[in-house]
Amino acid sequence: MPRRSWMRGIATNERWKKEVNEKLPLAGIRVLDMTRVLAGPYCTQILGDFGAEIIKIEHPTRGDDTRSWGPPDLAYTDGVERSFPGESAYYLSVNRNKKSLGLSFNNPTGISILHKLVQKCDVLVENYLPGSLAKYQLDYATIAKINPSLIYASVTGYGQTGPFSDRAGYDVMVEAEMGLMHITGERERPPVKVGVAVTDISTGMYTAIGILAALYSRRDTGLGQWIDASLSDCQVAGLANIASSVLVTGKKDSGRWGTAHATVVPYRAYKTKDTNIAVGGCNDKLYGILCNKLSKPEWKTDPRFITNALRVKHRDVLDAMVEAELQLRTTQEWLVIFEGSGMPYAAVNDIQGTVNHPHVLARNMIEEVDHKACGKVKLVNHPVKYSRIQPGIRSAPPLLGEHTDEVLRELLGFGEEEIGGLREGKTVA
Repeated sequence: MPRRSWMRGIATNERWKKEVNEKLPLAGIRVLDMTRVLAGPYCTQILGDFGAEIIKIEHPTRGDDTRSWGPPDLAYTDGVERSFPGESAYYLSVNRNKKSLGLSFNNPTGISILHKLVQKCDVLVENYLPGSLAKYQLDYATIAKINPSLIYASVTGYGQTGPFSDRAGYDVMVEAEMGLMHITGERERPPVKVGVAVTDISTGMYTAIGILAALYSRRDTGLGQWIDASLSDCQVAGLANIASSVLVTGKKDSGRWGTAHATVVPYRAYKTKDTNIAVGGCNDKLYGILCNKLSKPEWKTDPRFITNALRVKHRDVLDAMVEAELQLRTTQEWLVIFEGSGMPYAAVNDIQGTVNHPHVLARNMIEEVDHKACGKVKLVNHPVKYSRIQPGIRSAPPLLGEHTDEVLRELLGFGEEEIGGLREGKTVA
């Protein structure tokens, strides 16, 4: 295959010196985003942050499922009446730096448009049940014939193979099935889910990493490939040292520990006079600092606590002693006392406290941008900092179908009359 037919924006050695300081790393890469809800959109948002052009395919009237997952919603301020009360906070969280194309592909015309788009794209990301896109001629086998250099990423609950592959995958169910829920929660209380859909998030990140690796591989081969990413596999991988402990010992895990640590004491959140604070006496030195700051230096030489192994053995006693002291002052008072000690500590903040935290703001993790229909909107920014070009928010999450005409006209060459006919036939919106 001729090199120029597949290389879309991955710099050659000759171009590198001229362009590395001028473009985001994925500038020139185009992604066809056929995902909904969280894991898939989180993946494509990462790619968009890095400069890729993301064309998000949405149902012409319903759009992404999360458009109706309010309240809360960011109210429209432009006076235009729409079917939604506003843009849902959920949708806004994972759809920046994208273009929205309202398109129905349950008909030959819609399928034909997607096939034309496939020829113009480097990556396709979808999160439909395994095999369900084949009836629309949008499965990998069909798409690879249209564009052999395309990276096709499938995000599912349980993968393309295995006995559970036909199950719908939702974060809570996978947290339960793959062990995370069992180890999350208080010691003698029922299991709980993590406060955010962490399995969806990790799957989105793993898929983005896989796509980047496939793009790098394509640089040498000229060929795309099929990426099979599943919530179940990513959650098993995310068990990390907990899974390793079970594999090494052949024994069951140690269960739920709340905010505590299974093998390090004291290392958890404790009640203060008004809220909660997390402290970490993670080794003998740090434990000694904690004792000093609590004005209990005698605890350092107490024979029950002089090593971590002994502190683990006498966990209940020591934790009660530490908490009793911490409850004598407010969290803010303890923060002042612990400042500069070298011991890890932190207030247990709610989300409002987090998004207004001085360190969060200093790191530019919250950015206010202009939204076409809602005015100003604050969004969580891209988290990784770079010394050259900084990925970030270039455009607010799009309205449903906001870029339909632009994509059809500028990318596929459709005329205004043709677009009007598609809209009248309810193929696009």
